[in-house]
Amino acid sequence: MPRDPNATKARLLDAAFAEFAAHGIAGARVDRIASAAGANKRLIYAHFGSKDQLFDEVLRRAAEAGAESVPFDADDLPGYAGAVFDHLVARPDLLRLRLWQLLERPAGPGSETECFRRRTAEVADAQARGELSRALAPAELLTMVLAAAQAWFWADEDGRPRSPESLARQRAAVVETARRLTEPRPPEP
Repeated sequence: MPRDPNATKARLLDAAFAEFAAHGIAGARVDRIASAAGANKRLIYAHFGSKDQLFDEVLRRAAEAGAESVPFDADDLPGYAGAVFDHLVARPDLLRLRLWQLLERPAGPGSETECFRRRTAEVADAQARGELSRALAPAELLTMVLAAAQAWFWADEDGRPRSPESLARQRAAVVETARRLTEPRPPEP
């Protein structure tokens, strides 16, 4: 049976995601990635060039998948913030991967994705229509809404799982924070 290079590449990317989320770039081992994918480690270099380039591709795919998983509506940024929070509750490995990038490759590619640029343009349009606060520039407003959605994940919770009640309170705080950030204000006289 002939080998499918696309299937092998997909398995390598999935294995690399798990490895990088758990160990970061420096701690990730190409041997473990290859073994988890059922592939030869030289295929990693053939498909991606280097471990750093593999990380970049994993991060790019994760950002695209996250963007597709959470519907965006510039006219309802509080709802978007709540949906991002829910997505991160379900996928804490995404934040770990992003944290590793910030720790180990802060100047690496992918700091502003095409998706972020599109969403920033939608926020600018909503601001121009008067639907959103103009107190912050569009990119700053979107960044603050995303930061609010992620804030509880950086807070110290003693490593214990959050209760459904705690998650509900945290989500409500995220949505309310985003509402206050985005609520249009009447012009000052």
